[in-house]
Amino acid sequence: MMLRTVAFAVVACLFAPVIALAQGLPAKPGTQRAQMPVSQCQAIAEAVPGAIFASTGPIWTGQLSAREEVRITFVGHSTYQIESPGGAVIATDYSGVHRPSLTPDIVTMNKAHSTHYTLQPEPGIEHVLHGWSDVPGEKAVHNILVGDAYVRNVATDIRSYGGFEENGNSIFIFEIAGLCIGHLGHLHHELTDAHYTEIGRLDILMVPTDGGLTMGADSMSRVVQRLRSSLILPMHRGGQPLERFIAMFDGRYEVIYGSNDAITVSMRSLPRKPQIIVPPGL
Repeated sequence: MMLRTVAFAVVACLFAPVIALAQGLPAKPGTQRAQMPVSQCQAIAEAVPGAIFASTGPIWTGQLSAREEVRITFVGHSTYQIESPGGAVIATDYSGVHRPSLTPDIVTMNKAHSTHYTLQPEPGIEHVLHGWSDVPGEKAVHNILVGDAYVRNVATDIRSYGGFEENGNSIFIFEIAGLCIGHLGHLHHELTDAHYTEIGRLDILMVPTDGGLTMGADSMSRVVQRLRSSLILPMHRGGQPLERFIAMFDGRYEVIYGSNDAITVSMRSLPRKPQIIVPPGL
């Protein structure tokens, strides 16, 4: 634990100007403002090659207040609504079937099934991010900053017609108020070391728990444990019971059955022991 703390402290010192720029905060004198958003979650992971970073708390947060709280609401299937402190609204795996309570500024989509995308999003959505490219084999690449929310993606493959289609799914990562929030989409295979490097640190992870329509519970649990997020938010329930997915963690995660589909979280409120929060709507 001491070594991990020291590692975080060293990396924080090295990357404080970069993180400040990524969050839209003033950088230290002498630093140059970046032209493009910079991922604090990925930059920190790449600073120590081969390291696995646990989400044990903030690396660099400035002063936290109620305005650093992010509200996350389970809408249905694989759709979560994310509201940033600055008012940006995001909907994940948006298909138009499960509609968020607010019109999103950003929607993310994935290609595996029509319940994860729509080609006719409702009017008023400014940014529609496909997790796939229309050019076969190419990766969709997103780096977008809307208000205080930075969104990027890491491409993965999907099963298709008995084989695999390259880069048909994206793990979308939302960097808001110092938090690194990941949505696995319709993940069909375990991740490589290169994927983990691209992803970086994730404090909150949205995970499909169907037990086979995406991946088996054992494979999915290995991905979750490797990412070592503080909060696990289940989604995409179907197939095998949710309890089998939960049982794969053998008591290492505290399981909370929520009374509300919405949670409010900040860097300061992340739990010391990882939690799986099951929304009642699941």
